[in-house]
Amino acid sequence: MNINTEINRLLNFAKQRGLISEDDYYYSANLLIDVLQVSEFVPEEIDETLETAAPILSRMLDYAVAEGLIEDTANERDLFDTRIMNCVMPRPSEVVRKFQSDYARAPKAATDNFYKMSIASNYIRKDRIDKNLVWKTPTEYGDLDVTINLSKPEKDPRDIAKAKLVKSSSYPQCLLCRENEGFAGHAGHPARQTHRLIPLRLASHRWFMQYSPYTYYNEHCIVLNRKHIPMKVNRKSFENLLDFVTIFPHYFLGSNADLPIVGGSILSHDHYQGGRYDFAMAKASVEKAYSVAGFPNVKVGRVKWPMSTIRLTGEDREELADLAEIILNKWRGYSDDSVGILAETDGEPHNTITPIARRRGSAYELDLVLRNNRRSEEHPLGIFHPHAEVHHIKKENIGLIEVMGLAVLPARLKKEMHLLGQELIKGTADISGIEEIACHADWYKMLREKYPAVTAEQVDGLLQAEIGEVFKTVLVHAGVYKRDAAGLAAFDKFMQAVSQAD
Repeated sequence: MNINTEINRLLNFAKQRGLISEDDYYYSANLLIDVLQVSEFVPEEIDETLETAAPILSRMLDYAVAEGLIEDTANERDLFDTRIMNCVMPRPSEVVRKFQSDYARAPKAATDNFYKMSIASNYIRKDRIDKNLVWKTPTEYGDLDVTINLSKPEKDPRDIAKAKLVKSSSYPQCLLCRENEGFAGHAGHPARQTHRLIPLRLASHRWFMQYSPYTYYNEHCIVLNRKHIPMKVNRKSFENLLDFVTIFPHYFLGSNADLPIVGGSILSHDHYQGGRYDFAMAKASVEKAYSVAGFPNVKVGRVKWPMSTIRLTGEDREELADLAEIILNKWRGYSDDSVGILAETDGEPHNTITPIARRRGSAYELDLVLRNNRRSEEHPLGIFHPHAEVHHIKKENIGLIEVMGLAVLPARLKKEMHLLGQELIKGTADISGIEEIACHADWYKMLREKYPAVTAEQVDGLLQAEIGEVFKTVLVHAGVYKRDAAGLAAFDKFMQAVSQAD
């Protein structure tokens, strides 16, 4: 391999993608020479256009392994290719200035260019994300999105062993902390030299916007609090969400709930998730309107959605935040034994809300999804959580992304669905004796009865549609008010209590 050519290829790519300018050429070349421990360098003319730097980085990593610079493990390669890309990255202050300059032209121009830079820098590993299996399943609630996440590499035993040897440190405190920007990483923490943040002011406080390195949908962004403080849904949350969609009217922004089971994966750091994508829930219609005394200018409605959702629409942000606060406070203390909703047991609170904000022209739209995290002997992981019969597909918490209608499913399902498909085609009666897919045995029996004869051409589409149906069931399980006569009547009863709130 000619490493000199690979360095020139990367420099050419970086110039094409606007990561560096001609003035940065030798500076960046010298950084690469140092990282790759090369003794000589000769500029070359490179005539190629690549979508990502991944093919170049792959060859550079092979060189690094051959030269003994790194061990050939997934984590070592990820740490090193991020270090390589840092040699052709603009500094954080340059990124911020460019973003602000673009924003002065148009908010969309700013986010477009920042997102493209995040892909070009390999911070968003597009080559891996493109391997994810993605499809839509039509349902009575709209087209649900389903993805089998293949973008995160499996842990190598050698990397796991090294992680155990890393000295414990509280810096950065978590993966969302502002201090991650530029952090080199180690066996127990991903490299973040190519990570860049955009400072924001939301409700007069300092926040930052970044893109998720594992984007699950278009322009999947994360908005994080400057301070490492726990997630909390309150009046300030509604103000923050509405401020954000004022700044970026082409994006939505939502918050995970702030209680275990119904919350997201990182409750220790206050943050939101947003992006430029219309989920099924955003497209769902309002099936019943309500009126709330004192808020004649706010439209209030129940959304036709498996998870119990109240939609507020209006042009006055303060009014929306005021009413959202009233609903949240009422819900936190609300119980209805007839449908299994208890506000607390033994002093442990159970009720909270998952809020999502978006713009509709000059109007603001705020969806409030009612959540409850009670557990029982029958449902030890959560009463309003995926029940045991769907755990073979989805067992994890139902966070903001799933709430809106996108199932993020584990990588194991790719192989398991392939094996299931083979058995369906063969007409196998029972798969409970096949260890790799035995967890799907009950579901498989249902599929065999529903589809007694399956061809190789049909099987993939059939399984995708049925996985989507399971996800719909997951959302039904997570809904606090079921969509039957008793559940909808109980929903109306709560809204009546809201209207009477002081």
